[in-house]
Amino acid sequence: MNGHDIANIRNAAIIAHVDHGKTTLVDALLKQSGVFRANQQVAERVMDSNDLERERGITILAKNTSLHYNGVKINIVDTPGHADFGGEVERTLSMADGALLVVDAAEGPMPQTRFVLSHALEHGLKIILVVNKIDRPDERPAEVVDEVLDLFISLGANEEQIDFPVIYTDARRGLATRDIAEAESFRAILEKEGPGHFAEGIKPVLDEILRSVPAPKANPGGPLQMMVSTIARDDYVGRIGIGRIMAGALRRNQPVALCRLDKTITKEQVSTIFIYHGLKRIEIDEAFAGDIAAVAGIPDVSIGETIADADNPQPLPPIKVEEPTVTMTFAVNDSPFSGREGKFVTSRHLRDRLYRECEKDVSLRVNDTGSPDSFLVNGRGPLHLSILIETMRREGYELAVTKPQVIFRKEGGELLEPFEYLSVDVPEESVGAIMEEAGARRAELRSMGACGQRRVRIDFSIPTRGLMGFRSAFLTITRGTGIMTYSFDGYRPHKGPIQANRQGSMIAWETGTTTTYALHNAQERGVLFVGPGQEVYAGQIVGEHCRAKDLDINVCKKKHLTNMRSSTSDMTLHLTTPRRMSLEEALEWVGEDELVEATPDSIRLRKMVLGRNERYRNRVVQEADQDDDTPGDEAERE
Repeated sequence: MNGHDIANIRNAAIIAHVDHGKTTLVDALLKQSGVFRANQQVAERVMDSNDLERERGITILAKNTSLHYNGVKINIVDTPGHADFGGEVERTLSMADGALLVVDAAEGPMPQTRFVLSHALEHGLKIILVVNKIDRPDERPAEVVDEVLDLFISLGANEEQIDFPVIYTDARRGLATRDIAEAESFRAILEKEGPGHFAEGIKPVLDEILRSVPAPKANPGGPLQMMVSTIARDDYVGRIGIGRIMAGALRRNQPVALCRLDKTITKEQVSTIFIYHGLKRIEIDEAFAGDIAAVAGIPDVSIGETIADADNPQPLPPIKVEEPTVTMTFAVNDSPFSGREGKFVTSRHLRDRLYRECEKDVSLRVNDTGSPDSFLVNGRGPLHLSILIETMRREGYELAVTKPQVIFRKEGGELLEPFEYLSVDVPEESVGAIMEEAGARRAELRSMGACGQRRVRIDFSIPTRGLMGFRSAFLTITRGTGIMTYSFDGYRPHKGPIQANRQGSMIAWETGTTTTYALHNAQERGVLFVGPGQEVYAGQIVGEHCRAKDLDINVCKKKHLTNMRSSTSDMTLHLTTPRRMSLEEALEWVGEDELVEATPDSIRLRKMVLGRNERYRNRVVQEADQDDDTPGDEAERE
């Protein structure tokens, strides 16, 4: 293929709701195009290289790959599906001219489908609809296509965008068809005739990319312009800027100008150029307009900056990303167990790591606070920030974080707060309880309708504040059978107070090792978070109280030995299984005066003020203040 011929290049993004199969579709496209040998052993979801991505089955970081088909180079970018990673989505779409919209043949379009599609339409991308998972027993491809059409119309798509091609796929098996009748009877055909009936495999998708996705809009003869959309790091060549060349050409050792975000321009030199082929990064001497390239040699290049012609630097418009809606405080871990499990425990380590993350995550904001040991971190949502915390603890960091709080705005003297578009898929018998729970959290009903056998889909607009803690209540109400998804729905007037319905905390009285005897007595007062033989410290939260107020409790107490009783009698005591919280669950559960302690080996909950006497004094002062405000009310003492 001639590298100068822009007509032989296609840049396509793959967009979808979480778990609708876009990464699996990329696998199928790579296999079909011959990127892998016929006998090569390849892991499922090869694009999800991050450990967290593989564990959770979601894409977090945008990834680049490319393949050659019928003499055309197709650059493919796999994007995150979750709205919390909007920064990754926005940057990905800036590199593409078309998009494969992957939608589950049973679930249909979901909130994140709306989120990613709205951005793709704003960028003017040509959309190809891929209705995936037609092998599901509850598939309904024709209805799903109608629902996607309604979604296009509701998002204000023009006539050209609404006239989208449709392909039906079973990405896991690498099979595709354009025929709706074949899609609706896919399992029957597969059982009767086998995969051989779909002899073209996944080729209909590749053919449609060549037919529908336009060649890149680029200016080969103009001065160099390349927007840096992603940052990577290599142990040998250092920092790498990745993006699409919009004009001109880029050569090894070429002097360039870097148009920075602060409007300044510096002189730099490109040392190495890479392009993507399959999953490999290949070093080349020259890259041309229209292609996606990776550039090394510019040590402090950042996302949104333009690599331009040295003599005629012309910056491109910077990438626009939605502002953060949630904030948390990240602090040095100062608990009694600090430094036991982590390698990076100082404020310098924490600060360097957070500011380094900002360089590659355009949705993240980090600010210093009045304390050198704590930092204010703003992100797109609780999942966005929890992924960062989880990544850091796996890298060996210890830190303590506060409960996520929403970021309010003031416009024209009116207080505004962020809202989410919440969609739930629940059994019929759970509808009443879900409506009641959502109503208490200031949610407004958007739509409701049947969704499969004895199931209902309900859409709400809910304040982001109301969504915090909703997940655990939702799982309890639906007994784990419900599905909930959400996406950012803009800022609106403040909805007023939302009553917190969380119970109080059970707090360890002293530092020591928990005993079966003490825990057996404690479990009558609530739900335990710890088991026997576990080290705890004074001020650590060891359970959820059955009442709304906090309770200090001794979980390290040993039974006194007498002639009548021996310590082995503890073996007859039965303990309930303690509740083990994930990081997301801990962030949802923790209170305003509490912290989540995250280390490489542990997730602990604790009070901000560890000392029992100091907490009591603080509470007395608060109750006295309340007495002054409401005369006659008697402060409740524990």
